[in-house]
Amino acid sequence: MISRRKVISLLPGAVASPLAARAQQPAMPLVGFLNGGSPAAFAELVDAFRRGLQDTGYLEGQNVSIEYRWAGGRYERLPALAADLVNRRVAVIASTGGPDVVEAAAATTSTVPIVFLGSDSVLKKGVSTSLNRPSGNVTGIAMSATALLSKCLQFLDELTAKDKPIGVLLNPNSSTTADDKDEIEAAARQIGRTIFIVTAANESEIDTVFATLAERQAGGVVVQGDILFTNRRADMVAGAARQAIPAIYVWSEFTAAGGLIAYGNSLAEGYAQVGNYTGRILHGAKPADLPIMQPTRYRFTINLKTAKALGLTIPASLLILADEVIE
Repeated sequence: MISRRKVISLLPGAVASPLAARAQQPAMPLVGFLNGGSPAAFAELVDAFRRGLQDTGYLEGQNVSIEYRWAGGRYERLPALAADLVNRRVAVIASTGGPDVVEAAAATTSTVPIVFLGSDSVLKKGVSTSLNRPSGNVTGIAMSATALLSKCLQFLDELTAKDKPIGVLLNPNSSTTADDKDEIEAAARQIGRTIFIVTAANESEIDTVFATLAERQAGGVVVQGDILFTNRRADMVAGAARQAIPAIYVWSEFTAAGGLIAYGNSLAEGYAQVGNYTGRILHGAKPADLPIMQPTRYRFTINLKTAKALGLTIPASLLILADEVIE
């Protein structure tokens, strides 16, 4: 026998109660967003991530929820932040801000899909075994900055006085630093340029590193593409300007912030692709179905306003190569 309440619910035109309607709505999928930086410094990049997610039909607050976790440049916090996201039963983790972030996430879970923006060190560290068909639960975008450092040094060599050494700024706590150091030392030997290494392991050391470069009479500085420096890019650009030191970076966001030159990638494009992959996984794709992408071209950007402030004339040979010139 069908109860009266059930009969009413089956009649044409019948309207379910608000409580029943809410009960019938499927819960929104939950995405974990894990980043090695800080919210304020990465606001535009998070917007790019959301745009990539929206391109697949997911809009935050409407049909997807996002839990954000920020390490603030402190790598030691990453394992606990990753574990917290896993405990919240997220459907996928968007791991951004460098190789240390994806390594922490991958060490925490082998089942939750992970979409990363980092370097090709995922292969060296065994996080994944293939670019074309990723193994396990990890895929993403490999924007390796290590291979770009030698080209950055060559560009800076063309721009600065030959009788002055070039500084190289590294974060000693980054998992890529050993490779980065080997790469740029080999490049320096090849072009016959004297370099020296300076390090900053935390934000307080960033405040003094450009004074150190000035004391050592650096003709310029190559800045590692580490999350610690990206997180403080406005301060990095200001420090270089204050000490009148030409600096080259691997992310074009630095020249947009007033940096002199950059050769490498646009982080915004990478974050948008992470958002796209995240949405595709929410639609049912598996990490193994999504090849790890690598950039097919690099961007060379020059900020002429900064060059003028430094009293530098950019050679025509470099201007011709530039993808973007900021007046």
